Amino acid sequence: MKNTMKVAVMTGIKKMGYVDRPVPTPKPNEVLVKLEYIGICGSDMHYYETGAIGDYVVKPPFVLGHEPGGVVVEVGSDVSHLKVGDRVALEPGKTCGHCEFCKTGRYNLCPDVIFFATPPVDGVFQEYVAHEADLCFKLPDNVSTLEGALIEPLAVGFHAANQGNAHAGQTAVVMGAGCIGLVSMMALKAEGVSKVYVVDIMQKRLEKAMELGTDGVINGKDEDAVEAVMKLTNGAGCDLAIETAGTEFTTRQCIHMTKKGSNIVLVGYSKTGEMNLPMSLVLDKELTFKTVFRYRNIYPMAIEAVASGKVNLKGIVTDIFDFDDIQKAMDKSVEDKANIVKAVIKM
Repeated sequence: MKNTMKVAVMTGIKKMGYVDRPVPTPKPNEVLVKLEYIGICGSDMHYYETGAIGDYVVKPPFVLGHEPGGVVVEVGSDVSHLKVGDRVALEPGKTCGHCEFCKTGRYNLCPDVIFFATPPVDGVFQEYVAHEADLCFKLPDNVSTLEGALIEPLAVGFHAANQGNAHAGQTAVVMGAGCIGLVSMMALKAEGVSKVYVVDIMQKRLEKAMELGTDGVINGKDEDAVEAVMKLTNGAGCDLAIETAGTEFTTRQCIHMTKKGSNIVLVGYSKTGEMNLPMSLVLDKELTFKTVFRYRNIYPMAIEAVASGKVNLKGIVTDIFDFDDIQKAMDKSVEDKANIVKAVIKM
């Protein structure tokens, strides 16, 4: 195996380049993974466009990417559950294991998490990565490393469904048909929700939602989404709403379209971080708001859902770019959001 690897780095706002770095050596509790596919996340695009997300500011050169799938090529001395040649999905956040959140199983809330592509921690737009073996999940024979890379966003969708207490007999609405909206819809269906409708203003994304198994779509540009949901539910409203668009407008719509006593799960981040909401109506309807920060204890469930055919994870991919075309991949992902639902880098 070679001693150096090619790494794609963000050198400035909307500027990508390449550098050579040493191939990392795995620690005793780690494995070295040769990456095959890496998804481009909305956070990658936001860092690329603006250089920051809230308090997280990029200081170039910075490596983007936190949705990896690949093959184990070296195993640390303390690792026994993985071997060379195993195909794996990598969960990108290393937590402390000692805080109250880690000890109570809510490790996604660990204040000391080290997460790929969250400044100042570099991501994985690179050929190899050494990662904690317990965060590398072996893929069944019928699950590809492309799907392995997409387990990360699917985990967000399953966490959203779980936060909303999704179950059979419900009617749910997902606001937004981007990647996270689509995986949320598929997670809801996999968990047995009876009817799932998807709302967006981009027709191509709605068509993708239909292709992936939603029970119906609503183009919010052409019709009032609240009226449409009330009509679909014979005036009752939906039992669960998952908001992935991150806008005040769609969040207000969730409040109006849900029936009394329902759950609303907020997944999308708003650009301002603040919203004005009709709280009197929220109180009158006794609505429960749940929020999502990444995921916890989800990867095995998500992998099983893909392996069993409950989730068509390959179906969300609209574009695959070569690693050598990283500048084009990032530019197209940012500039053509109406057509690119999910882009992936092929190593």
